[in-house]
Amino acid sequence: MAKVVFLGLGVMGYPMAGHLRTRGGHEVTVYNRTGAKADAWVKAFGGRAAPTPREAAAEADLVFACVGNDDDLRSVVLGPDGAFAGMKKGAIFVDHTTASAGVARELQEKAVALGLDFLDAPVSGGQAGAENGALTIMVGGNDKSFVAAEPVMNAYAKMIVHLGAPGSGQLAKMVNQICIAGVVQGLAEAIHFAKSAGLDVEKTIAAISKGAAQSWQMENRWKTMTAGKFDFGFAVDWMRKDLGIVLDEGRRTGARLPLTALVDQFYADVQAAGGNRWDTSSLIYRLEK
Repeated sequence: MAKVVFLGLGVMGYPMAGHLRTRGGHEVTVYNRTGAKADAWVKAFGGRAAPTPREAAAEADLVFACVGNDDDLRSVVLGPDGAFAGMKKGAIFVDHTTASAGVARELQEKAVALGLDFLDAPVSGGQAGAENGALTIMVGGNDKSFVAAEPVMNAYAKMIVHLGAPGSGQLAKMVNQICIAGVVQGLAEAIHFAKSAGLDVEKTIAAISKGAAQSWQMENRWKTMTAGKFDFGFAVDWMRKDLGIVLDEGRRTGARLPLTALVDQFYADVQAAGGNRWDTSSLIYRLEK
């Protein structure tokens, strides 16, 4: 059993922190910007809540975080009330936020200067993966810290892969989001085409879903996309945030990402139609409105 901390109890962090208690059996302290959410978590799982990241992190072996973006991450890590100010020497900060590779490298350098370490460890699998303890975790950072953190992360993971140097986890998550963007747009167009051609969509998907066209999105989203229901997963606002990170990194490295840029604009159309909190499968809406 380890002394661990979880910062950020949103739709992902709340169940992830819960698995650290129920599956991992760890001693868990939580922090959330809205204190009532932290109090509710303690009531549900035990452990304790702290009023600041610094107080939460005191004496912890591992500090985990899952917050919104680069600025949110810096706000819980840096400054007099940030986690780094309270962590003991040798402790490891594990960041599950989908953030930039640049902020991962920045915080890793600051951590090492303080006698700490930092792993960038974004996750894939969405809210369902977090609730079911079946996330895929992509990790960047040094080998020693990865070996120490991996057994604890197993409480909410089905796969954990160490990609290499600091920032590598975030870069791998960008690859993940590029793939998702292209697949969802392709599926949206396919369903729209099938409807327009007068095909039975259910029979058509059954015919193609076990062949080369098969994908997780097809298996899990074609029915809700066909029905125009978009409240089953990762929100458009968050996908646009992620794709913005991808496109910034592409400009930095010279990678050409024409499809990603196009799908990002399609998601902007969905936002303009009021679909900010719809899930990412809502790309079909702009084809059928």
